[in-house]
Amino acid sequence: MADPGMSVTPYWELTFDADGDVAGPARDRLLAQVTDRGVRDLIVFAHGWNSDRSSATALYRRFFAPVPKLPPKARLGYVGVLWPSMRFSDEPIPDFPRSVAAVEAAAEPRPALDKDTRRALLETFPGRTTVLDQLARMLDDRPDGVRGLAEFGRLVRLLLDADGPQGVADTDEDGEPAVFTGDPVAACEEFAGALAALDASGGAALGVPNPWEGAKELLRQAAYYRMKRRAGTVGERGLGPVLGRLAKAAPGVRVHLVGHSFGGRLVAFALRGLPAGVETVKSVTLLQGAFSHYAFAARLPHAPDRSGALKDRQRRVDGPLVCCYSRHDAALGTFYPLASRLAGDDRSCAGHEIAAVLGPRWGALGHDGVQAVPGTARLDLAAALGGSLPASGCVNVDAAAVVRRGGAPSGAHSDIVHPELARVVLAAGRIA
Repeated sequence: MADPGMSVTPYWELTFDADGDVAGPARDRLLAQVTDRGVRDLIVFAHGWNSDRSSATALYRRFFAPVPKLPPKARLGYVGVLWPSMRFSDEPIPDFPRSVAAVEAAAEPRPALDKDTRRALLETFPGRTTVLDQLARMLDDRPDGVRGLAEFGRLVRLLLDADGPQGVADTDEDGEPAVFTGDPVAACEEFAGALAALDASGGAALGVPNPWEGAKELLRQAAYYRMKRRAGTVGERGLGPVLGRLAKAAPGVRVHLVGHSFGGRLVAFALRGLPAGVETVKSVTLLQGAFSHYAFAARLPHAPDRSGALKDRQRRVDGPLVCCYSRHDAALGTFYPLASRLAGDDRSCAGHEIAAVLGPRWGALGHDGVQAVPGTARLDLAAALGGSLPASGCVNVDAAAVVRRGGAPSGAHSDIVHPELARVVLAAGRIA
C-alpha cells in the first residue's frame, strides 16, 4: 500500500516511465492485493501535466476525498497513475497552495523560467541543457527583434528533433504542428496576441503585444507536445496491458478509468492497448481531455477517408465514455487549436477569436466534447447528476458550471477538484 497520507483506502500507485514500462513491484502488489481487500469497483486516475509525484498525489488526495461517503456501501479501491509529465510551475491551480515559483513570480525582477520549470524541462528534454540555457537567457534578454525570435524558434525545434518522433498521434494527419515547422516569429506573434486577448477579457488594457510575450508560450507548447504524445505511449503500451493482467488476476473487479488533461489521453489510449476479450473496463471519465475531439470518430469531417486514432475504441468500454468539458478552459479553447494546426494551414488568428478563424478542425475534447461520433449524448452537469447519464456510448457533459476558475494562460483547465465531478465518475460507473 502506498502513501499513508492518502484520503482513501485501499490505495495503490502504478508508476510508468516514458516508454510505458511499469514499475513491477507496485504492479504486482496491486494484482496480489486487490481481491484480498474485497474491492469490487476500482477507480484508476491518471494526472495531466504535473512536475512531480507530490503534485499528482495531492490531486488524487483531494479528488478522491468525498468519494467514500457518496456510495457508502460500495467496495471501492483506488489507483493513482504516475507518469513522467510536467507543467510550467508558475501556472496557477485553483484551490492548491501557490508554489514557491508562483510566489517568486509576483516579485520583480524575475527570470522567465523559474528553477522548478527549468528542472522539469531538463527532465523532459534530457541531454539538452545547453539549448535550454540558451532559451532561458533569450527569454530574459529578448535579443535582436525578428532575428532573435527566429533563433529562439530554431532552438525550440532542436528540442523536438533531439529524440525523433515520440509516441502516437490523435489522428492519421500527416506532418507536425505548424508552430514548430513554420515561421517562429509569426507563431510568437499569434501566441502573444492570444495572451493579450485573455488579459483583456480579465479587465487588463489591450495594447499592441510584444511577440516575445508569445515566445515562452511556444516553448510551453513544445513541452506539452512531447507530453501529449508520451501520454498515448504510456496508455497504450503501459496501462492497457496492466489492465489486461488485472482482468486475469481479479476478473470480478470492475475498473473505472479517469484522466485529467493529458491523463485523459493516457486512459483513452489504454483502450487501444487493452488485450482482446477484456471486458472489465466499465466506465471512462475524461476531465478536460487534452487531445483531439475527433479522436473517436470513424470519419473526420474534413477528411472522410480518415479516422481518429481511437476509432470505435469507446466500444471497448462496458459502459459509457463520459467527456467533461468547459468553455472556460483557455488552455484547450485558445492555445490547443493554435498549437495543433499542421504545416500548410496558414490562416492567421492574430486579432481574431481563435475558434471562429480555425473552425472545429483543431478542437480539443475538454473544450467542446466528443465530436463526429453518431449517437453521442449531450448533457449539462445537472442532468448528468440527476439520473440522465446513459449507460453506454459517448456522453458529453458540459461542466462549465463548476470548471470555471483559473488565471492565464490555462484558464480553468485544472479546476477539476469538485465533488460534482467525483459524482460524475460514480454515475458513469453505476457505482451505487
